[in-house]
Amino acid sequence: MSTHLLAHTYSAAVLGVEAYIVKVECHLDNVVPATFTTVGLPEGAVRESKERVMAAMKNSGFRVPQKRTTVNLAPADIRKEGSAFDLPIAIGILSALGHVPPADNTILVGELGLDGELRAVKGVLPITVAAREAGYRTILVPEPNGTEAALVEGIRVGSVTSLREVAQLLNGDQRLTPVQVDRRALLDSERQTVLDFAEVKGQEHAKRAVEVAAAGGHNAIMIGPPGSGKTMLAQRLPTILPTLTMDEALEATKIHSVAGQLPHGVGVIGQRPFRSPHHTISDAGLIGGGTIPRPGEVSLAHHGVLFLDELPEFRKNVLEVLRQPLELGEVTISRAKVSVTYPAKLMLLAAMNPCPCGFATDPRNECSCAPPAIQRYMGRISGPLMDRIDLHVEVPAVKIEELASKDPGESSTAIRARVEAARERQHRRYRDEPHIFANAHLGSKELRKYCALTAEGEDLLTAAINRLGLSARAYDRIIKVARTIADIASDDQIATSHLAEAIQYRSLDRQLWL
Repeated sequence: MSTHLLAHTYSAAVLGVEAYIVKVECHLDNVVPATFTTVGLPEGAVRESKERVMAAMKNSGFRVPQKRTTVNLAPADIRKEGSAFDLPIAIGILSALGHVPPADNTILVGELGLDGELRAVKGVLPITVAAREAGYRTILVPEPNGTEAALVEGIRVGSVTSLREVAQLLNGDQRLTPVQVDRRALLDSERQTVLDFAEVKGQEHAKRAVEVAAAGGHNAIMIGPPGSGKTMLAQRLPTILPTLTMDEALEATKIHSVAGQLPHGVGVIGQRPFRSPHHTISDAGLIGGGTIPRPGEVSLAHHGVLFLDELPEFRKNVLEVLRQPLELGEVTISRAKVSVTYPAKLMLLAAMNPCPCGFATDPRNECSCAPPAIQRYMGRISGPLMDRIDLHVEVPAVKIEELASKDPGESSTAIRARVEAARERQHRRYRDEPHIFANAHLGSKELRKYCALTAEGEDLLTAAINRLGLSARAYDRIIKVARTIADIASDDQIATSHLAEAIQYRSLDRQLWL
């Protein structure tokens, strides 16, 4: 028998939201003492795989002779982390020992339990995409990840439960039955929601503003006393946004898969994400980061909504990191040895009280805040951040008679129909502008091209800026919102009525509560 044995398998690792193929080389030597070494920049969970792998092989009935084992994860200059290399390492060793044949056309992914059972891992969707693009014919993944992997067309997906089952498949003792999913039916099944705008009592003005925000992809902030329904409105915003396309769903699923936040048994994100982090969150938690960069809340809200309740209570440095994703739709996180970019195309919806005590605009409760305290409270939100928020929505306290009303409000389905019609108009208008998907994305150049005002409209907007004391940055924002209001009304021309409504949504410029 040769004094050394060599075999290899193939797996993949995730970097950002993309994956790359990893060659797992296993070298066994008849040298004492028997050791197990993993090289190729392995992180903690990868280094610990030797204990899981050796126990899993023994408990699966394989005879494992005492040898010096060296495992190399190539390319060796990129850090590897996670437990997904357990299965390819185990199969590589078994292949070197002659227990299974080489698996050259198969990608192997999975964490091993000590008994040889396979457990779910993160990032299976981008790994499967990388495997298909690299020309591999088959990928074997843990059974809980089967549906997620099967979303990728053009590659056979095997859903396996144990190391012994994988060995039987490779030896031809068992036939592989590829996982089959109906992607459209799966996406439709995940779109069900229990929330509806019909449950919101009163607040017709606020509901209209939220509809405008959804129709144009605008960022918005709601100002009102405690209990006025700001959070209730925010939670229902995703129900009136256009339904996710398959491409959008796969992009959102990728991010949740990489972050390990894909719910168990759910193969695809079918509803637009709604993320609502607490105001104590760190900048790394919001934007992403860590020694090995992870996606933050802004990326988990990709193609959905990021809701920041009690906006002034967030630390200022945390809010300032929002500028890049709101402007560019992506987040770049740089570390000494790696730089990754995560997508972050989202709608920002924020909520706040009008003053520290919360009752400045509540007719039923007296405000105890002095004007300087209110100014300091408002000053926690910087001008550059406010410059990226199009709509300022006043949400007054709900009247008792409105709360007691038995009449249902308009349903999310009805509102979403208008939103989708408005988005379709924008899609046709901007079909030659690849970077513009909604009115909120218009730059100054495109604004002049697609949002021409009538002479009456110019006069009205100029008067509003001068008489109401609106800020200079409000000028373009008002035109964008007016364009969206015109789209909801199916009008090609921005009328004075559309501008008049848009002007109402600039209350933070006027500071009406002072």
